[in-house]
Amino acid sequence: MRRKIPSSASLQAFEAAARHGNFARAAEELSLTEGAISRQIARLESLLNCRLFDRTKARVKLNPVGARYAHHVREMLERLERDTQFVMGMPEGSRSLEIAVLPTFCSRWLIPRLRGFQSLYPDITVNIAARTDPFIMTGSGFDAAIHFEHPAWAGMCTHALFKEKLVPVCHPDLLTDQNVVEQLNRLPRIHRRQNPDAWLHYAEQSGIVLDNPAQGVRYDLHEMALAAVLAGQGVA
Repeated sequence: MRRKIPSSASLQAFEAAARHGNFARAAEELSLTEGAISRQIARLESLLNCRLFDRTKARVKLNPVGARYAHHVREMLERLERDTQFVMGMPEGSRSLEIAVLPTFCSRWLIPRLRGFQSLYPDITVNIAARTDPFIMTGSGFDAAIHFEHPAWAGMCTHALFKEKLVPVCHPDLLTDQNVVEQLNRLPRIHRRQNPDAWLHYAEQSGIVLDNPAQGVRYDLHEMALAAVLAGQGVA
């Protein structure tokens, strides 16, 4: 059975018209006539058997169905363009790995070690994307992920790399002759947003008492927390 897939010309015309909210501007961007844009969108609407734009006199406006479809079409075209550029840039006979990695782990640990891998496997291109949260691997486009243990990886083939060890860090200029607990309770605390209980876990594992372990600023990435530490903003 033949698939009902619109032509790339119709999708590009629709995406440009939806983004600009104007057929004339879409035509200018794609080096077409306004009539050609109108015909491509008419073909698309005929295939879908529904209207994508509300037309009033000389003006057009996306209707709710069109707005939803435009979002998906834009994502699909962007991914298709990225994949096309990737294939065009691959040397003949080469292979690739698509890996999702925690951003700070990637920049601080993985990337400095990739040179060794590349020397052993020069025909493999390793493409890396940052993912701060767990995700469903199936259909993601990734071959592997380097991440924290999580139920999202159920059913996947997993290999433990190492355990996490919580250690407080701060700029040396902030340290005094007070004992560790007094200093930890005195200094502003820095948190990673995705791991809000880290200070509580550290206190429990260390057997120390922290005043309000949840208090303090929050950053999305470990890299941000480390930058705050280097700037003398507190202890992470």
